[in-house]
Amino acid sequence: MTEGYPADVFDENGRITFAYRRVRALRSISRPGRGVDLTQLDHEPSTDRRESLMYLMRIGEPGAEKPVARIDDDSYVDLGDVVSDFDEGFFASQDLARVRSIVEERSSAGRVAHFRGERVGAPIARPHQIVCIGLNYSDHAAETGQAVPDEPILFTKSPNTIIGPFDDVRIPRGATKVDWEVELGVVIGKRASYLESPQNAREFIAGWTLVNDVSERAWQMERNGQWMKGKSAETFSPTGPWLVTQDQISDVNDLSMSLDVNGVRRQTGNTGTMIFDPYFLVHYISQFLVLEPGDLISTGTPPGVGMGFKPPVYLREGDVIELELDGLGRQRQNVVAPR
Repeated sequence: MTEGYPADVFDENGRITFAYRRVRALRSISRPGRGVDLTQLDHEPSTDRRESLMYLMRIGEPGAEKPVARIDDDSYVDLGDVVSDFDEGFFASQDLARVRSIVEERSSAGRVAHFRGERVGAPIARPHQIVCIGLNYSDHAAETGQAVPDEPILFTKSPNTIIGPFDDVRIPRGATKVDWEVELGVVIGKRASYLESPQNAREFIAGWTLVNDVSERAWQMERNGQWMKGKSAETFSPTGPWLVTQDQISDVNDLSMSLDVNGVRRQTGNTGTMIFDPYFLVHYISQFLVLEPGDLISTGTPPGVGMGFKPPVYLREGDVIELELDGLGRQRQNVVAPR
């Protein structure tokens, strides 16, 4: 969690101290990534936490999604009469506690609905911004031939890249090197600016979600300018299937993740090997820009991306991407041709 940070994360020049970087390095060594236990990915909450169950979802056709709270694989509580959407306004109102109470009351009373094959949208409406972290796993940096960063590398993606976890990923016109990245997503719960410490960041986080940070490497790496160019094509941010509140994840710094393409395992990792953990990232980003409620932070990817293979392997029309992350569910996308 956030224990063990040095007292001074930044030095007098505003740069990350050696002491902090050493803490992260030691954690990476002592907590190596482990394989994904598929039987644990959709586990029910333990009985001592069942009363605070909060898996927020949005179901329905694009532009007409309704907010619900997942109870299990078959049922949910409809929240459309009390919440207009899981958007900036919802998170800014700090309504999570009220919604939790409503979900508990309705589920206890049997006021649940059943999934009928509805489309699953992203668990949050289009955010104010998507902030991404580059090279946040040392082994991923090595496979791309780049140095491990001394400070987090920040870049943005266009917010309209967000789609549902089972929607198609579309290859952009002229793209030749479309790649995959399984990532932990952080959803901001309230406005964050100049946070005092990584420990303080916890109260500004609404919860966690699963993200596929789809990328076009030629545009990102070979066309000059910022990485945003290779990150912001339509459909490049499948997100969900649900937002999990913090109380549902006992240790966000120990979550296994994986990604397959056409049934072949390409990525296996664990959040414990991040260079900069989620709490530090929220604190760090808040020193440079204002994070708004509902904003999404995509925290970086472990090794196994297409550009890291020799020769590189990139997505083509007809490919199928499947990814999963402990407690945050699964995604599946079909790759389709340019429109």
